[in-house]
Amino acid sequence: MMSEGSSFMKGLILGGIFCLVMSYFETFNPGVHSESHQHLHHHLKPLSKDELQKLSESQMSELTQQVRVYCLIMVTPKLLVHWVTVNDTWSKHCDKSVFYTSESSKAVEGFDLQEQDEWARLRKAIKHAYENAGDLRWFFVARPTTFAIIENLKYLVLDKDSSQPFYIGHTEKSGELDYVEYDSGIVLSYEAVRRLIEMFKDEDKCPERGRALWKMPEEKQLATCLKYSGVFAENGEDAQGKGLFNKKSTSSLISDSMGQNPADVVEACCSDMAITFGGMSPSQMQVLMFGVYRLRPYGHDFHDSLTFLPPKDSDND
Repeated sequence: MMSEGSSFMKGLILGGIFCLVMSYFETFNPGVHSESHQHLHHHLKPLSKDELQKLSESQMSELTQQVRVYCLIMVTPKLLVHWVTVNDTWSKHCDKSVFYTSESSKAVEGFDLQEQDEWARLRKAIKHAYENAGDLRWFFVARPTTFAIIENLKYLVLDKDSSQPFYIGHTEKSGELDYVEYDSGIVLSYEAVRRLIEMFKDEDKCPERGRALWKMPEEKQLATCLKYSGVFAENGEDAQGKGLFNKKSTSSLISDSMGQNPADVVEACCSDMAITFGGMSPSQMQVLMFGVYRLRPYGHDFHDSLTFLPPKDSDND
């Protein structure tokens, strides 16, 4: 027979598990909107070459001038070398870039939010960006370990209406929640951010400090708040269905490809219109910066129909 002590311990463990499960469901309820049941997961793609060719020169010029990006790079002094590297490389291609930090650094400029909690800091950064965006209508949120090709991001959203709610990146699923992975970068339209700011006011649905017994990652907290706002995650892909947002570094993707498809490593690796690579070291960023923006085969013309001009007074490549 089971002893009283062992029965007590068994009941204690089962009770603890029950409390954990109940705590989770109190914090996150996936059925937050009736329209969520009607939402089909989107695979968002850029304009095709044929669609692009149908646009007049004036239309293309107008579109390229309208698509402007505010980059929010979330940094901490612990990642100072990454912070400095991003400041010197791809962030210069953003129309506006702000480094939001947990505390200031004398080595490089940043906006000190004086907040250690990552979710609370992200909320404050998004709110500040929204209030200071001016006429910029697209927002890109990234870690300092992410490398981004902003021109390819602009091409993806070229024909998308920023007054509609867009939440784009590399999507994953957790239970009933579709979310965009933080390491691969997060793209938000102006309307998505507007709705999110409104949802921040609702502490029951979108608390600044989580009430669960364990801490939910900020990428999932963001997705939950957006879902309550009627904004759903969409996976960015090219015409062949390859992902444009990568949570892995270029070296990791190539290594994986060599193992999975050694006969055609490049084709199996990644899209030639890729937007992001995550988990990058500072030296990898410098090398990729050289490869993307500086190295050119003499006499080769890429025949691009669009030209995304650098921000005014920018010293980018």
